[in-house]
Amino acid sequence: MNAFTFLITTLFDLYLMVVILRIWLQLARADFYNPFSQFIVKATHPLIAPMRRILPSLGRFDTASFVLALLVVMVKVLLISLIAGGGIDILLFLMFAVVSVIKKAGVLLFWMLLIRAILSWFNQGYNPIVMVMGQLTEPVLAPIRRIIPPIGGLDLSVMLVIIGMNFLNMLLAQYIPYWAVI
Repeated sequence: MNAFTFLITTLFDLYLMVVILRIWLQLARADFYNPFSQFIVKATHPLIAPMRRILPSLGRFDTASFVLALLVVMVKVLLISLIAGGGIDILLFLMFAVVSVIKKAGVLLFWMLLIRAILSWFNQGYNPIVMVMGQLTEPVLAPIRRIIPPIGGLDLSVMLVIIGMNFLNMLLAQYIPYWAVI
């Protein structure tokens, strides 16, 4: 059963990250004509398009994509629960889904910041993925750069955001059920 759990978790988590990127692309107003953005849109469009007829966006926030993210987590947890022979509690699944989506968004932000910091050491020219990563992470880094500008060419904003995210993660793990489990 562990092999099936691994496969389900991996596939659903990968798709969840794609859906979270879709939400994030719209919030950050990233370039949707970028090849990486087009991949995200095409991978999520078949499920989001019918949902948009029922769930309109709230400003820049794509409610259909958020509901899809919750559904992806709920189906994953349901499948794993059925494989393990556990019970089904919809309210518990919904709470777990909300916590999981927030946590996965944080994990995705962490990796994007880390990759962006490492790639900044090299001259990569034009790369569509690096361009989108810059558009997605800049709204998080810019406010910190206004407070602490780069010192001698060294940008500390990435390090400060990662430290802040780890602090918040540890703090929330104490007070929100299931936060540390995910």
